[in-house]
Amino acid sequence: MRIVVAPDKFKGSLEAPDVAAALEEGIRSVDPSAEVIRLPVADGGEGTLEAALGAGFVPSPVTVTGPVGEPVEAEFALRDRTAVVEMALASGLAALPVDENGQPVLDAGGATSRGTGELVRAALDAGAERVVLGVGGSACTDGGAGLLQALGARLLDAAGEELGRGGAALAGLARVDLTDLDPRLAGTEFVLAADVDHPLLGERGAAAVFGPQKGADPDQVRALDAALTVLRDRLADALGHSAARAAEAPGAGAAGGVGFAALAVLGARRRPGVAVVLEFVGLADRLAGADLVVTGEGSLDEQSLGGKTPLGVLETARSAGVPAVAVCGRTTLEPRVLREAGFRRTYALTELEPDPRTCMREARRLLEQVGARLARDLPDLLAGTQAS
Repeated sequence: MRIVVAPDKFKGSLEAPDVAAALEEGIRSVDPSAEVIRLPVADGGEGTLEAALGAGFVPSPVTVTGPVGEPVEAEFALRDRTAVVEMALASGLAALPVDENGQPVLDAGGATSRGTGELVRAALDAGAERVVLGVGGSACTDGGAGLLQALGARLLDAAGEELGRGGAALAGLARVDLTDLDPRLAGTEFVLAADVDHPLLGERGAAAVFGPQKGADPDQVRALDAALTVLRDRLADALGHSAARAAEAPGAGAAGGVGFAALAVLGARRRPGVAVVLEFVGLADRLAGADLVVTGEGSLDEQSLGGKTPLGVLETARSAGVPAVAVCGRTTLEPRVLREAGFRRTYALTELEPDPRTCMREARRLLEQVGARLARDLPDLLAGTQAS
């Protein structure tokens, strides 16, 4: 029996490799002879680098500028001149300093994407000719200004002085000078791994939709949207109408507007994050000869069926003719909806432990139980008789 285990992380509980390991242990407790292929995956946000490392990419540690200016330890991954850069590691909420209660200290107006640009530059130094930019989990709303500064762009105020960090500073932007932009960028293919389709500005833009998650109050949201408008206009002065069009493109609002900088200046091509990850981990190839694929994430809900990891894995499995089941911490979806989506069955940890806090705290133990249950159910799952 060959089973491919390809889950995303259970956010706040276990990383994807740990989820896969727990499920494998449970499966093997019932069927020691089962061939279990662990293939932790992600949707382009947090966990993308981990998925790349699991697929044979080599890590390269780099000290970069953190979201509020202090140095942080991050890394990119490289394989065959393709680099994977996970923005969350350099410029994400998880890279922020924490208070006495262990909570991140948010800085909606001052956080920068500079560290992500430094990771890109380090990848170019290492010989990368293609860069996959995973942009989930960011702490900033600076339109990618910091990223561009790290790559050689100069963002100048009316006095010709370089702007400080963060989106709020963009209100004083008078001119963008791209003269010293790293020349290697022109020969590098950039892939923006982003699921969100938001534009840069307006009620669906980076500040309005994602600013509150980064600590912005309503006044700050309005100020940040106005500042991002200034960035759009000054980049349009430097690049022409293409920058204005990029601001309206789906994905421009991703990661506080880093999507805009990637599209407008780096010439990036946006692709769904999960599709990019599944491609470089080689899921389609690993499904050859498989009897079952197991996927999942912490919360299985409407958003999951809109293009997150479980649906991406399911679609790949369907193309290969391999039945798929989902595992989750909890689900808000009716069994009928999940069956209609194509899952043979869904296993939720809340079926074993109703208390969500206990589920999160003891996820590994519960996932092992789910793996064992799944192995016992396997004959019925493969026959399609246990689809509830």
